[in-house]
Amino acid sequence: MFFKNTNLSASTDLNGFFNINRIVPGEYTLLITNFDFDTIVDHFSIKGSSIINKKFFAIKGGVKLDEIEITTEASQKIENTSVGFQKIDPIIINKLPSVGEPDIAQYLQVLPGVVFTGDQGGQLYIRGGLPVQNKVLLDGLIVYNPFHSIGLFSVFDNDIMKNADVYSAGFGAEYGGRTSSIMDITTRDGNKKRHSGKISASTFGAKTTLEGPLLKLNDDGNTSISYLFSAKHSYLPQTSKILYSYANPNGLPFNYTDIYSKVSINSTNGSKFSLFGFNFNDKVDYSDIASFGWKNIGVGTNFLLVPQNSSLLIEGVFAYSNYRIDFKNPTKETDSKYSSINGVNTGFNFVKFIGKQEIRFGFEGITTNTEFQIQNPQYALITLSRATIDLGAFIKYKFIDVKKRLVFEPSFRYQYYATMNVASPEPRASLKVNFTKKIRFKAAAGLYSQSLMSANSDRDVVNLFYGFINAPENQDLSKEYLDINGQSQTVNSSIQKANHIVTGFEFDLFKHFELNIEVYQKFFNTIININRNKLFDDNTSFSSYPDEVKKNFIIEQGRAQGFDLVIKYDRKRFYLWAVYSLTFNDRWFGNTSTGIVSKYAPSFDRRNNINIVTSYKFGKKKNWELNARWNFGTGFPFTQTQGFVNQFNPQGNINYNFPTANGTLNYIPAELNGGRFPDFHRLDIGLKYKYRIKENNLLEVNMGATNLYNQKNIFYVDRFTFKIINQLPIMPNVNISFTF
Repeated sequence: MFFKNTNLSASTDLNGFFNINRIVPGEYTLLITNFDFDTIVDHFSIKGSSIINKKFFAIKGGVKLDEIEITTEASQKIENTSVGFQKIDPIIINKLPSVGEPDIAQYLQVLPGVVFTGDQGGQLYIRGGLPVQNKVLLDGLIVYNPFHSIGLFSVFDNDIMKNADVYSAGFGAEYGGRTSSIMDITTRDGNKKRHSGKISASTFGAKTTLEGPLLKLNDDGNTSISYLFSAKHSYLPQTSKILYSYANPNGLPFNYTDIYSKVSINSTNGSKFSLFGFNFNDKVDYSDIASFGWKNIGVGTNFLLVPQNSSLLIEGVFAYSNYRIDFKNPTKETDSKYSSINGVNTGFNFVKFIGKQEIRFGFEGITTNTEFQIQNPQYALITLSRATIDLGAFIKYKFIDVKKRLVFEPSFRYQYYATMNVASPEPRASLKVNFTKKIRFKAAAGLYSQSLMSANSDRDVVNLFYGFINAPENQDLSKEYLDINGQSQTVNSSIQKANHIVTGFEFDLFKHFELNIEVYQKFFNTIININRNKLFDDNTSFSSYPDEVKKNFIIEQGRAQGFDLVIKYDRKRFYLWAVYSLTFNDRWFGNTSTGIVSKYAPSFDRRNNINIVTSYKFGKKKNWELNARWNFGTGFPFTQTQGFVNQFNPQGNINYNFPTANGTLNYIPAELNGGRFPDFHRLDIGLKYKYRIKENNLLEVNMGATNLYNQKNIFYVDRFTFKIINQLPIMPNVNISFTF
């Protein structure tokens, strides 16, 4: 929104609030616009030094003035200091060719610096960070596994999403407890005026969304109560036997069900209160690889308080979630494992506007309990149960000079891991220098920490098991470790730490055409990994043995360096999004007994990654839309097989007959991740048609194909049978939806 014939403008926050300060008394015309709603025009007077609170109600329409769009977007570009930041809304997600319903999981894969490990059991690695180093929030609640095992779908329903903010590096002090990235997703409120919904069905699954008022909103802006409900279910194991039998005659083994519900109370002054809950579950049954399932349930409440005649906003959240995963290997009983995490997170944020400046401060507390059991490749059993309490407080200041040439955001977070009595002071800062309205420099740096660690090793090529472990006790770690320089370092705590440095430029080359360049480095000072070389229990019987063969965990260090180039063109009917990422991921671990430091590339190290997304609307009513996405990536590293060995395990049996007994066939690994898989590439297309039956009724047909030219991209290779399992083959799909 902006004042007509002035340079005064602002953009709303996630809750729809905006703030314009230091306005000279007089008569003004305020213009408010949105992609989906008609433009609002309001005339009013400003007298003296006073605070004016106004509430506006938008009307669905989409009548938009070009000059308003340019003004508001330019203001956001100038005042936003975030680097590695992407704001995603459902409109953007809809521009991708979708498999069934549009899904944020498919869009996240095309973001700069993001590596996706595959259609089957894939996870996101954001600028060198592990999945466990990515914090995912849903309405303020921590979601521990946001992606289903078939990597085309997330647990989030695109139709109920309001906004998703993704910070891939250098995020501010308002976020803590993770060392790599943040994904902050917010759902919208239900329809406040009428009951409505959407039903859809595809070759993959079905979905329904229902919403409406419990206390209807009238034209005077009274207090209203609304509900929102969403349910998704996959029937792919059944349909794939008929439609995709060429991929697997027994059907594709992916099944999931997601349920989300929300009740929102909106007051007359803009304050709001929400109560929400979800139940997400996933089940996979690979007959020859693995069978596993996970379930994530959560309930929570959040609120926003708007004191009258004040520029202070108060936000809060209180939530509980529980996640458990069980994994079994049908061919190897010793490979069974499980992991669970449950906990409560609560927090309060305060926002104070002082002229053009802004102060944010707040605090949060997180309590979690994790349980974990696994047997490593050396048949050593690792069992852990651990409860922790993490506390955090932050303050953030935003400075904008009068001419908007400099925007500076220093912030500071104090993270206290109470269970371990470890404090982590974390200064952070970001800035933007606007050389001109079309050329902008940006930079950010900061320190980060976390206690949560992954229940699997990032050395594994295929990570179907996605569990969690709270930071172990110091006695579970080696007393010392070797850093990247081969210097011995004493282990002071099991808290993992990292630092980020990001710089970049933004160029508006011409109207509707943008170029974004960023260079970054993340140095992971402490990475805790499961000790895959443990042979003995850590007790007095083996006290003389080195830590490398008896401790549950080892300490590594890592570094991610990269260059991201993004080109964006968005004009009426045509949309183009092109991304090139160059990334170098390295890990170091040392043997304190020998003093040797080893370097390797983790399994997600994709050096070159290209994504091109296009969308074109055609027809008189723009009711036809053609979408395409092409992805190319160089091969992932893996550990080659050097040889095989028949491994015997007598377990103290004096009658064990070595000459006649059958041992267990095991492999001798070559250099860690010394090989590379072939390059990956895939083309997806989609064609959409929309037919509006009447004002509130819309029929949409979506047709497309994943992996159009049927490229055989490797997913998994069995070392013993040499059987190759590829990523998904060509998969045509149809989705029909009806909105009412």
